[in-house]
Amino acid sequence: MSLPRPLAPSGHVAVVSPSSAALDPADVEAGLHALHRRGLTVDVLDVAGGPTAYLAGADDARADALNAALRRDDLDAVVCLRGGYGLLRILDRVDYAAARAHPKLVVGYSDVTALHLALYAEAGLPGVSGPMLASDWAKGLDAETEADFWRVVGGHAGYDVVGPGGEALSPLADGDTEGVLLGGNLALVTALLGTPYLPDLDGAILFVEDVGEAPYRIDGMLARLRLGGVLDRLGGLVFGMFTGADVPEGRPTYSVDEVLAQYAPHVGGPVATGLVYGHVPRKSTVPVGVRARLTCGDGEARLHVIDPVAR
Repeated sequence: MSLPRPLAPSGHVAVVSPSSAALDPADVEAGLHALHRRGLTVDVLDVAGGPTAYLAGADDARADALNAALRRDDLDAVVCLRGGYGLLRILDRVDYAAARAHPKLVVGYSDVTALHLALYAEAGLPGVSGPMLASDWAKGLDAETEADFWRVVGGHAGYDVVGPGGEALSPLADGDTEGVLLGGNLALVTALLGTPYLPDLDGAILFVEDVGEAPYRIDGMLARLRLGGVLDRLGGLVFGMFTGADVPEGRPTYSVDEVLAQYAPHVGGPVATGLVYGHVPRKSTVPVGVRARLTCGDGEARLHVIDPVAR
């Protein structure tokens, strides 16, 4: 399919809420102000009926707002309000034909992982795992994080993914592979196992992160990927940040790093850790569904983005 067009600060975006609503309504206004100050034209596609429990609205209402954005030709990108929960409930309501016919960048992370992977599996549409309106733009992006975002959505390619402070990756298993870069939140990747919305991961470079999951929970999710035959079919694996993984003091536990190291030998290619990506203010923006190369060896690791996410 045709790639989406790049997003520039003079572009036109829609804000959608396919998962949870903002925790504080003031964050919506702050996020909109931040995007307007960059020069963007912003349309907010409200969810009819408003929030219900932990969702931004009823399933059909959230899907309707998302599909309305996917069907439009005048938008350069769709920016998700925040993550939380809810996309798993509406993946079978998404208009994938519209996403294919009117390709545009979809920006978000966390719960939006489910949408990115489904759009790639069902429509071949790449996406951007990057800052969301209420979670990130409202809080203020540091200069390096924002510059990295504009580089990705601007359609740049041929660069190494490094942290906002120049943080490099570290190898856990040596090797060299080229494949499609896919991933996002580990819990959402594992939740899609056995559904039609998880892309073919054979030969892919998978990147994962998570938040609020204790080491044993991360262990369990990686075990599911191993037992499901996913890990040994990967071209490579990159671990991002696992924040909020603390366990009560005095309780026996592996550290997160120990858990990750235990699963590295099960991957059918190179494994790296230290990607500054996840539920933190300063982070890399990572394209989803583009070709990349992962090289690990001699105590170094590099993730190189080969193709642009927009053209």
